[in-house]
Amino acid sequence: MRGVSGFRHSIGDPDFPAEPNRYHLFVALNCPWCHRVTLARNLLGLQGSISMDVAFPNRTGEDHPDGPNHWQFAPEQVASLTGSPLPECTDETGTGQGFELVREIYRAEVADERSVPILYDKKTNRIVNNESAELIRMLDHHATALGGSRSVSEQQKLYPDELELRSEIDDLNERIYVNINNGAYKAGFSSDQAIYAKAFENYFETLAQLEARLAGDERPFLTGNTFTEADLRLFPTLYRHDPVYYLRMKLNGAKILDYPHLWRWLCRVHSLPGVAQSSSLDHCRQGYFGRSWNGVIPLGPFEPMSYPEAYMHPELARPIGQVQS
Repeated sequence: MRGVSGFRHSIGDPDFPAEPNRYHLFVALNCPWCHRVTLARNLLGLQGSISMDVAFPNRTGEDHPDGPNHWQFAPEQVASLTGSPLPECTDETGTGQGFELVREIYRAEVADERSVPILYDKKTNRIVNNESAELIRMLDHHATALGGSRSVSEQQKLYPDELELRSEIDDLNERIYVNINNGAYKAGFSSDQAIYAKAFENYFETLAQLEARLAGDERPFLTGNTFTEADLRLFPTLYRHDPVYYLRMKLNGAKILDYPHLWRWLCRVHSLPGVAQSSSLDHCRQGYFGRSWNGVIPLGPFEPMSYPEAYMHPELARPIGQVQS
């Protein structure tokens, strides 16, 4: 069960005009909901006009003065996976207060939440919004006014104006969220075998449907020839599947490599400008396995190639006759 995000203002509201260099993001690169937002930021060319801080992928432990399970800004903290600090991690620079914990950003507004992502207004020192689905939509809608330079397409929005296409994207978003994005968590964290089995079944059934969708007319993206919000929302989960979710979320029915059209789609999206820089598998491995029962992080897979290098090789897709379901 996911909590309801408490900050639901929008860029474009009277208090939050669309301006370059006004807004700031707080994210964790291992979090798939943050990954949606960093993808939108990068694909829309907003890196130079929306600043960003990155939390350490492991949250605080029982020994922390504020207790466990808090996102923390800890650029000097050593990752057990690499034996060194993670270079993407930052101090907290958006509020001017140098907070250590994401929780403190919320406390400044007398709120008890502790989640990321957060879109923050540096002029008014207020949280704008912390709901990822709304964040990607508003960044897309106001990209030009925010100072963006679109790398997806100068004409094509992530959520285009055509009503028929919007309906298609909305339908895909719903299926992808329920069965893939959130479905991975239902499978991975359920303590009930029957609930896990149903989530597992729905996850792989939906992958098979998406594979067939891409295979039907050899379309490059889910809705046709252009990348849309539906592709953006699918990518974070499939990016994590082979190297992380296959083990951590008990989704070992097949790898994305076993779906040739989905694999080539994954590589195609990964090659778009800014996408590879929108997350980090080191952060994902550290964040997911570092919080498992013994904290030991698997080092693979390295066959047929290590990840994320594999995403630069669409030819690694298994022959169609080997697709599993």
